[in-house]
Amino acid sequence: MTRVVICGALGRMGTTIAGLLQDAEGLEFVGGVDIKGGELFGKPVVPAGEIDAFLERIQPDVMVDFTIAAAAVGNIRAGARHGVALVIGTTGFSGEQMQEINGYIEGAVPAVISSNYSVGMNIFWKLVREAAQRLADYDIEVIEAHHRYKKDAPSGTARTILGIIEDEVGPREKLYGREGMTERTNEIGVHVVRGGDIVGDHTVLFAANNETIELSHRAYDRAVFAHGVVRAARYITGKAPGIYSMDDVLSL
Repeated sequence: MTRVVICGALGRMGTTIAGLLQDAEGLEFVGGVDIKGGELFGKPVVPAGEIDAFLERIQPDVMVDFTIAAAAVGNIRAGARHGVALVIGTTGFSGEQMQEINGYIEGAVPAVISSNYSVGMNIFWKLVREAAQRLADYDIEVIEAHHRYKKDAPSGTARTILGIIEDEVGPREKLYGREGMTERTNEIGVHVVRGGDIVGDHTVLFAANNETIELSHRAYDRAVFAHGVVRAARYITGKAPGIYSMDDVLSL
């Protein structure tokens, strides 16, 4: 049985993942870490400052992190120090933070890192890449929407989309929203919506004279991400140290 700890256990994603783990064959939710302590599905949730002692006591096989960037760096450091495989879904890391994270992981533990664990989104990224290869001379706009509590903007998923597009069309200026007299050039427009309980909507628009092509992915329930996390937790157990992607998990 693979023992799983969740950082951010009392948050929206944490509770969804823990709920799925109750019925996941071969996986067991054994506890969590959050800003404050508590209990979830009868398992202990400890304050973040106690993570090292908690990992020492619980001895998990996998640690899942859905927190915020600043907290996740410390959690990842603790997980790597205790030899725990990692599944990281936190987004909004700076370049410096990613370098620090890579240093903790490489040669120490296996880790899946992804800005989106939805199976559909990972296929969507493939479609965006193919479209960008063929439509590099089209105007390109990226639109994303999330619930009112999401802090990072654009989303990590949208940043991944932008990276994929630029891999194919080359570096371009990103214009975050438009206001006033703004003549379009060769930039990629990026538009962010925050409101209500939107789980996650992402659209890439390719536009030319007389035609447009839209590729869209819409998540209706956080369970689509949680199912991917469960697959990643199964995949990463027993792997060699290093960083893996959802392409590896899904054999894409």
